[in-house]
Amino acid sequence: MKMSVHPRLLVLLFAVFWLSSPALHAQKSPLPDPSDPLAGMGVNIHFTDAQPGEWEMLTKAGFRWVRMDVMWNNTEKTPGVYDFSAYDRFFASLDHYHLRTLMILCYGNVHYDQGMAPHTDESRAAFARWAVAAVTHFKGRSALWEIWNEPNGDWFWPPKQNPDDYAKLALTVSKAIKQAAPDELIVGPALSGTQLYFVDYLGREGVLANWAALTIHPYLHDSPESYGPTYAQARDLLKKYAPPGQRIDLICGESGYSSTWPGMDETLQAQYLARLYLFDVLSSVPLTIWYDWHEDGTDPNNQEDHYGLVHYDYHAGADNIYDPKPAYNAALTYSRALTGYRFQQRLKTASDNDYVLAFTKGDTQCLAAWTASATPHQVKISAPDGIYLATSYDGKKQSEVASTNGILILPLDGGPQYLKRQ
Repeated sequence: MKMSVHPRLLVLLFAVFWLSSPALHAQKSPLPDPSDPLAGMGVNIHFTDAQPGEWEMLTKAGFRWVRMDVMWNNTEKTPGVYDFSAYDRFFASLDHYHLRTLMILCYGNVHYDQGMAPHTDESRAAFARWAVAAVTHFKGRSALWEIWNEPNGDWFWPPKQNPDDYAKLALTVSKAIKQAAPDELIVGPALSGTQLYFVDYLGREGVLANWAALTIHPYLHDSPESYGPTYAQARDLLKKYAPPGQRIDLICGESGYSSTWPGMDETLQAQYLARLYLFDVLSSVPLTIWYDWHEDGTDPNNQEDHYGLVHYDYHAGADNIYDPKPAYNAALTYSRALTGYRFQQRLKTASDNDYVLAFTKGDTQCLAAWTASATPHQVKISAPDGIYLATSYDGKKQSEVASTNGILILPLDGGPQYLKRQ
C-alpha cells in the first residue's frame, strides 16, 4: 500500500535527522583556512580588559586571533562556585572587534592538590567540572579550548612535569567537554619546544584522538624555516594516532623571538615575524600565534620583557597608544599586502633556501619573496612581463622591478618583500 506523507512532515523529519547526526552536523567553530594568510594570524595577549585604544591598535595590524588564558585559581575561588565575569567582558570585546580566540584552560587551584598541577582523581575531576563550566558558558563563540600550557616543562606543571599525570587530566577533561559541548573544538597540549616523545605518549594513551589539533611551541632559536622537520615529524605522529576517517591538525600555538636574544635585534625579529606567518601558510598550518603582543617591561637584560610587537609604555589618547616596534610594522605590512589573497604555490628557484610564494586574488597576483640564506643574492623566476612594485617587509621601502621576456630577476635578502604587477 502506498503511503503519502505531508511535505511539511518530511521537512521536519529531515531536520530532526540532520540535527541529531554527528556526521552531518556542521561544526560551529572550524579551524581557519590555511590558504588564507590572514585567517589564522594570531597573537598572544595577557589581559581580559584592554587599555583604551589597545584593541584598535591590535586589529589594525591585521590580527584575527588572540590567545589568552582562563585561570582556574581566579575563576573558582570558592569550591564549586565559578565566576567568569571578566571573560564575559573579554568575549564581548572579541565579538565587537570580530576576533576569535584560543583559550587556555590552565594552572592549579589552591583548593586542590595544594595548588600544584592536578595529580589526584579528586583534583582532575574538579578541574574537569570547572573546564566544562567555562566551555559551556561560552559555547558557540567559535573559540578553541586548549588544555593547559606547556605541561612538558616543570615551570608550568609543578612540581615536576609528568606525561602520565597530564595524559590522565587531558583525557578526563576532553571526554567531559565532548559530552557537555560536542560542537566545541579541543586542542593541546601547547607543547614546549620539540619534545615529540610527549606527543607520542599522548597518542598511545588515546588523548590525541579527542582533539581537533595538536598545538606546539617550537621556539628553536633559529629561523622560522627550521620548524619544517618538527612539523613533519609531528604530522607523522598525528596520522599514526588519528582515528579512521578523522584528521588531527597541527597548530603553531605560540612562537616568537625576544629582540634581546644573542644575535637577535628588533630588525631581525620583524623579519622573522613575517617569515613565520609566511612559512606556516606554505606549511598548511591553519593557525599561528605570535608571542607576544606587548612588551612586559623595560629591563634590557631580561629577555622576557622583549618578545612584544609594541613597547611597554602606554600613551593615553595617542594615535598609537604603544610605540610600535619594527615587528608591529611587519605584521601591518603583511596583512595589508595579503588581505583577500589566497596562497597558490611556491615558485621554483635554484635553491631550497629561497622562497617565492605566489598568492592570488581574482586575476591579480602577489609574490612574497625572501631567502633563508645569510647572503643576499638574486634569483630568476618566471613571471608575466611588466613592472612590479616591491614593498619591503616593514612597509618603509618601495622599489620597481621589471620582468622581461617572462623572466623576473629578483634581489633577495632575509626580509620578505611583497611584489604586485602594476
